[in-house]
Amino acid sequence: ARIHEVFGVYRPQVIFHAAAYKHVPLMEVNPTEAIKTNIFGTQNVAEAALECGAERFVLISTDKAVNPTSVMGATKRVAELIIQQLNEDSVRANHPTRFTAVRFGNVLGSRGSVVPVFQEQIRRGGPVTVTHPDMQRYFMTIPEAVQLVIQAAAMGSGGEVFVLEMGRPVRILELAEDMIRLSGFEPYTEIPIVFTGRRPGEKLLEEPLTAEEGATATYHRRIYRANVRGPDAGRMHAALERLKVLTSSAGHEQREVLKVLADLLPFGTAEAEPAPSAASPAPPARARLEALEPPPAPV
Repeated sequence: ARIHEVFGVYRPQVIFHAAAYKHVPLMEVNPTEAIKTNIFGTQNVAEAALECGAERFVLISTDKAVNPTSVMGATKRVAELIIQQLNEDSVRANHPTRFTAVRFGNVLGSRGSVVPVFQEQIRRGGPVTVTHPDMQRYFMTIPEAVQLVIQAAAMGSGGEVFVLEMGRPVRILELAEDMIRLSGFEPYTEIPIVFTGRRPGEKLLEEPLTAEEGATATYHRRIYRANVRGPDAGRMHAALERLKVLTSSAGHEQREVLKVLADLLPFGTAEAEPAPSAASPAPPARARLEALEPPPAPV
């Protein structure tokens, strides 16, 4: 009700929806809260955007929505599906609002980023904690992420899921070692590094898109369009209504909530396993995305 009230008063033209629960292990043990915020929170804001006649609605999504192995990733993928469905509804009803999603990975220096955690651990003299020696992540700087999100929002005509080019994945262990050296210490001897084990729901390497989705180049060399498909509208509506009933009930079974979510959007699990091995290569989908040549910019 408050969201609709605020939108009704201020009539925003462009809305960037970034609010979400993003902590993967916490969402594994609190799936109801992840669903309420990441799915229904998105639906609330998106429907308010439609009601107030906003021009553009941009969902800030995540690479964890690709082949999700966690509740967090699955809820963000459902959020993408919701805004795609709302875009279809908006076009059919001849409303002006156009909905777009933008996927990308980790942002250096943002809240929850690993960099400030490592800085604090180094300041205390260690140990620096790394979940797994082969853990890799894509990173962008805050200015990079902001500029590309705004550019993707401007080029979207509605219904797209854009994927930002994030460069090569970074090994978290190498990042920790480099940060220790840049702080004037020697890793392992002066500042120890401890492997704590991969946590529930965590992948060793995130993917920007699935092999089935593929990607289409846009006129911006660092923005691609994922060719995503979801369940039909009727199945989506039935699952969301069931989830709404379950998550609003005080005595619901979390297993039933997870079953409904998995029926709508099958997602795997990633168990804890701190087994050292060789660094994982970039996934095939990454290579396909890098091989795409963007068409020339429109005049």
